[in-house]
Amino acid sequence: MRSEFILLSVLLVLSRTVIAQVEVVSSPLPLLLIDTEGRLIQDEPKIDATLKVIDNGPGKINHVTDQPNGYSGRIGIEYRGSSSQNFPKKPYGFETRDATGEDMNVSLLGMPKESDWVLNATFNDKSLVRDAVTYILAGQIMEYAPRVRMVEVILNGNYEGVYLLTEKIKRDNDRVDVDKLDPEDVTGDAVTGGYIMKLDKQTGSSPNASWTSDYPPYPGAWQRVLVQLEYPESEDITFQQIDYIRQHMQKVENIIAAPSYNHPKNGFRKYIDTASLMDFIILNELGKNPDAYRISTFFYKERDSDGGKIHFGPIWDFNLGYGNVDYCTGPSPEGLVIRLFNSVCNGDGWVVHFWWKRFLQDETFYRSLKLRWKELRKTSLSNQNIQTVTDSLIALLEPVQQRNFQRWPVLGQYVWPNSFIGQTWQQETWFFKDWVTKRLAYLDLVWEITDLPPVPQTIAITSLKPNPAENQLEVTVSSPIPASAVMHLTDAVGKTWQVSFEKDTPSSATLDVSYIPPGIYILAITDGTTTSTAKFMKK
Repeated sequence: MRSEFILLSVLLVLSRTVIAQVEVVSSPLPLLLIDTEGRLIQDEPKIDATLKVIDNGPGKINHVTDQPNGYSGRIGIEYRGSSSQNFPKKPYGFETRDATGEDMNVSLLGMPKESDWVLNATFNDKSLVRDAVTYILAGQIMEYAPRVRMVEVILNGNYEGVYLLTEKIKRDNDRVDVDKLDPEDVTGDAVTGGYIMKLDKQTGSSPNASWTSDYPPYPGAWQRVLVQLEYPESEDITFQQIDYIRQHMQKVENIIAAPSYNHPKNGFRKYIDTASLMDFIILNELGKNPDAYRISTFFYKERDSDGGKIHFGPIWDFNLGYGNVDYCTGPSPEGLVIRLFNSVCNGDGWVVHFWWKRFLQDETFYRSLKLRWKELRKTSLSNQNIQTVTDSLIALLEPVQQRNFQRWPVLGQYVWPNSFIGQTWQQETWFFKDWVTKRLAYLDLVWEITDLPPVPQTIAITSLKPNPAENQLEVTVSSPIPASAVMHLTDAVGKTWQVSFEKDTPSSATLDVSYIPPGIYILAITDGTTTSTAKFMKK
């Protein structure tokens, strides 16, 4: 249903739009000159072409007649994206190549060396900044977010407009930094990571590197959720590797679905990096991204020797965010996608999986998410920082935006799924900035911490067992162990060891004592205000 509507909307735009040729001599933005040498670009496979990058540096003007100083060489290029391919201004994926046609890592516009890149057309985002603002903010917050540069593209001598050059999501030390999986990595620690997975449409994906979740996205749903592997690629992955990660994800889903899913030691925290999960939710909700949690949703698993947890991110694809959508969750700056989408858009083929509401049902996690929001509002997500990032991009685009819309005259026209139709680019950017201000105010309200912090209680050790202990010591105290608690051991001659511990229940924890020599010890636990001690013997 929605795909037919997209096609109809695109045809409507094309029928109203006379695509103009625009001559470009120079630009304050870097210029990318692509020549396909008579070949037609298609949606797979990539065709051979050449790329010249002209970048004279910040504040300098770049001329199409300048010698290429950012890159000059071979590339392979293709269309990319799903519904965005239906628009006249096409998004592209390309890889830099050597003279023999093999992938070649290069640095483009100061970004770390790699071979795979994306040219985002931002066609139905008439502000031209939604993805760029989000990726820049995410880069200040998360372990990794795609780096971005605003550029202008000339294809086969024809001006194609303003594009966002960005890094493709890929395993690399400077991108998603997980271990490389070789075909021989099929046993032991080697097979446990790293894997990059996604929830997404199946465009360009291989059925050999995916599986369907055992759980429906919500009770009674007719949809099913497909987990797809982004890395390793389908032609490189072995049976043992895909079997391992499939079984691991089934185990994680079983934990999330279980009544004890939020057990402090054996619940979802054992398998999921909650810091990245909180930031992933916060950034998607900041933009009220209607694609969040269901498509363009990436996550990755590190090797067990590196912790073995699933990390969420990188974030991707926000062109429909920030109020730029007229269906389902709609343009209002109020409402949470994570809670709202399935109730207002349950006819969509891709819906929000059961994980996400489950996470928010854990009061401890949700409180931590709210605290993280309050922390980020003082730094990267402050009104001032978001405005600075936005205004800097607007200033970059101001000298060139007019010819982009001469090439693609869509201002004042509906392009699926616009909720707001500005008559000028300035109106489009004003709408974006005003919407963000209102969204921040809404999230401040809905994520306000309303419950009072617990009244401090005196910690007292009530039991140690077994005593004598050999490898592990279970400690029970009289009140919940606070996050600030510290435990240490002291032997008979006064030598001390600080010990790590894992909570089993709010008021009990297990200590690893296998590494200390036999003898009599005093265990002390302190919460910063009170200290309790007890004696035990190590066998």
